[in-house]
Amino acid sequence: MATAERKTKSTPFLHTLFGPPPAPGVEVVERYSRPVRILHWVNAVAWVVLFVTGWFFFVDQFGGAAQGGASGVLHRIAAVVMVGWALLYFLGSPKAAIKGMLEALKWGKDDIGWLKAAVPYYFFGQDESMPPQEHMNTGQKLWWLVTLGAGALMIVTGGLMWFGGDAISGEGFVWSALLHDIGFIILFSFAMLHIFLSMHPKMSGIFWSMWSGMVSARYAASHHKKWYDRIKK
Repeated sequence: MATAERKTKSTPFLHTLFGPPPAPGVEVVERYSRPVRILHWVNAVAWVVLFVTGWFFFVDQFGGAAQGGASGVLHRIAAVVMVGWALLYFLGSPKAAIKGMLEALKWGKDDIGWLKAAVPYYFFGQDESMPPQEHMNTGQKLWWLVTLGAGALMIVTGGLMWFGGDAISGEGFVWSALLHDIGFIILFSFAMLHIFLSMHPKMSGIFWSMWSGMVSARYAASHHKKWYDRIKK
């Protein structure tokens, strides 16, 4: 346990979007380590580049130009950065990475309860039906599973199209492109949901935890009660 010593450097505009960070003197707990925060922002930048440049491949009018143009080069560089940094994180923090993946796969009755309560909670402010959550709540578990599953699909299909060459048939290339597009749609949709929830009033202030690693104890107790009760001891 600790207290916030100073305000995170930010602007009123960001406060309006994401809510303010914990104020000085407010009790805080560490939620994200520095390697996790670095991984998050490296991935965030790489994803923006991938989504923007991928759009040029996705839309027929630009597909030919993107294939051999600057956007195609940027797309491949961003893919290498994203995959490479994820591997570096895994090699540097294997226990934390494996723990996160195992936690995303661990589901129980409270996760089913979260799925039932999510719409009333986030859209109608009904708090009473939301069950207590662990360090990773059900929505975050879904995010992990989608990221890992669709991300693996993107890596495999992208690798086939990039390095496959004569190793795959024309039909195989078409299928790879189609599955790559499907992965793009899934990841883009969930990324937009991820950003939307980071700006949701219920999640006010969580954005700053990806800068400082800290969340207020009040937020932790409200959104991750099982985890908070355990670390509080």
